[in-house]
Order: sequence, then structure tokens, then C-alpha cells
Amino acid sequence: MAILDRLSRLLRANVNDLISKAEDPTKIIDQTLMDMREAYGEARTEVAGAMAQAAKLQREADTNRTLAKDYGDKAEQALKAGSEDLAREALRRKQNYTDLAAGFDAQLTTTTSTVDQLKTQLRALEAKIDEMESRRQLLVARAQTSKASEALQKASGFDKASGAMSAFDDMEQKVQAMEDRNNASAQLHDEGDIDAQLKNLGRDKSIDDELAALKAKVSGDKPAS
Repeated sequence: MAILDRLSRLLRANVNDLISKAEDPTKIIDQTLMDMREAYGEARTEVAGAMAQAAKLQREADTNRTLAKDYGDKAEQALKAGSEDLAREALRRKQNYTDLAAGFDAQLTTTTSTVDQLKTQLRALEAKIDEMESRRQLLVARAQTSKASEALQKASGFDKASGAMSAFDDMEQKVQAMEDRNNASAQLHDEGDIDAQLKNLGRDKSIDDELAALKAKVSGDKPAS
């Protein structure tokens, strides 16, 4: 299982590195597949090693069981021959080989479980590689279509047109602002003229009143004829 964990970390590292360098998506796909095939080969080697270890443990367990049986038979033969001490020694060795066989059986159980897990994950990895290989052409085609679409937009001037339209909008807003300022200035000027005219009207009336009073005074000062 360790090799599959390393595979996962390796794939993430390689893909992230390619993405950070803004590589072509096709390169990312091909690199990922290459890494997965390489890791699959390593995983197969690890599984094969575990299977070989299981086979060795099985042989060791069988050998020790055979020896235990042989010494059991020898103990029986020694006892029949009247040699109790020899029979006791044979039984002692039988017990030793029986214990060894049990130890190898326990190791075999653990190793067999590990082999089964590795085989399951190996099959899953193989299926994933097959799936990615079958999808590769579609992914590459999609990437090429997207790239071609981007190139077409640039070639047709859409990007430049968009920039020009934005600049045109900015200029239109500036012209509108200038017109608004001019209109405001004209309005203020007109209001100033009206105020001046109103002020002059008041001043003219005052002069007229003063002139009328002066005329009345002059007329009153004249002697009657």
C-alpha cells in the first residue's frame, strides 16, 4: 500500500508543478499517464515481492510441520524400543517444530492479507489507467478546441475591439462631464445677468424717484408769475 500512497503524492506534485508552469493541458494528461504507468510497474513489483514472501512462509510452515510429524513418529518408535529418554527428546523437538510452524502460519496470514489488499488496489489502479487512456483523446480534443477558440478570438480582434470600446466609453463619459460643466457655467452666468438686471431696475427706480423729487422742488421754488 505504501507504493500507492507514494503514487498519489507523486501525481499531485507533478500535476501541480505542470499547472503552476502553465503547461499545455495535453502535456499534463500525458505526464500523468506516464507517472501512473511507472507507479503501476513499481506496484506490481511490490505485489510480486509480497506474494513471493507469502510463498516462502508457506514453505517454511509446511517444512516445520513435516519435521514435527517426523519427530512424533520417531518418539513413538523410540518408546516402542524401550527408550523413554530418546522418546522424550523426540517429543521436545516435535514441539519446537510445531511452534515454528505456528509462527510461520501467523506471519503467512498477515502477509496474505497484505497481498490481497495490494492486489485490490493494483486492480483499481489498472482500471484507472485504462479509464484515463480511454478519456485521453476526448480531453486532448477539448483542450485543443479551447485553445483554438482562444486563438481565434485574438486573431479576429475581439480582444482589441473590447479594449477600444472600453476606451470609447471612457472618452464619452469625459465629454459628457465637460458638457455638464459648460452647461453649469452658462446657467450660473445667466443667473448672474438676471441678478444684475434686477439690481439695475431697483437703482433706476431710485434715480427716477429722486429726479421727480428734484423736479418738484425746483418747480416749487419758482416765483408765481
